[in-house]
Amino acid sequence: MKNKIIKILSNRVFFLLILLVVVMIVMSIISPYFLNVNSLITMARFGAVLALVGLGQSLVILAGGAGIDLSVGSMISLAGVMFGFMVNAGMNVWLAAALTVLVGGILGSVNGITVALWGLPPLIGTLGTMYAYGALALVMTNGVPLSGFPESFSFLANGKVFGLPSQIILVVLPAFLILFFIMQKTNFGRWIYLVGVNENAAQFSGIQVKRVRFVLYVISGILAGLGAIIMSSWLMAARPDTGSGMDMRSITVAVLGGIDIYGGVGNLVGTILAVIIVTMIATGLQLANINTIWQLAVLGVILLGAVSLNQVFVSKTK
Repeated sequence: MKNKIIKILSNRVFFLLILLVVVMIVMSIISPYFLNVNSLITMARFGAVLALVGLGQSLVILAGGAGIDLSVGSMISLAGVMFGFMVNAGMNVWLAAALTVLVGGILGSVNGITVALWGLPPLIGTLGTMYAYGALALVMTNGVPLSGFPESFSFLANGKVFGLPSQIILVVLPAFLILFFIMQKTNFGRWIYLVGVNENAAQFSGIQVKRVRFVLYVISGILAGLGAIIMSSWLMAARPDTGSGMDMRSITVAVLGGIDIYGGVGNLVGTILAVIIVTMIATGLQLANINTIWQLAVLGVILLGAVSLNQVFVSKTK
């Protein structure tokens, strides 16, 4: 019986489900307002953008090669600013939204070129674009948010579909299902895991390693573009600092979700569960009026503790 429990807890998805229940109980004790409908809807809205960039970050890390994308936050900011300029120039808001996704892909392709094709270390390559994209967003706007979006646009982030937040139903859920299908049912998904486990073996198998990693950086950019649209709809403004902090949060949910930092191990279900857990913790602590500094401390402790505890269970099954 003991061995069965340890085996269950060594599985990151099951471990995260148990952690999710524990977090819900603790946060309900801390704040009596935690489990009401309005709080749950707010949590879902708050976690939508994190889910998108977390999925993109997970894919980049899964492909190995020390892959990481530190520019996701800056891509959200710059893509959002580009969206604001397009709308203010008189373009239809939904056409501008579609082009913003394309802008995100282009920004991601720059990372793909510098890291996957030119061979720059991912940490250096994406750190450079993080600074460049962030600075460009500030320069283009002089630090002033762009507004004037039509009221109908707010539906994407503030409306509901079947009683659930519209951005979850219309954006996050389709994005997750498409990526999950790719990872589980297509050759490209299998290539990602093979490249992450052993890129030399993948090359000998005929897999274009550089091309795979390039595409993943593009996907990360596309998801950041989608995140920029949601944030612009939520705020009804395009702020040059909208994506601030999303880089570290995306890495947090990827690692907490079970994506091996060295690549080749993990799945996107774990990432989504980690997003839910992180969002619940942040929302619960805010409802309890706990200082933001302590919120970050609590999140750090939970990340270290949860991953370490899971690794202990994994080691016991070997």
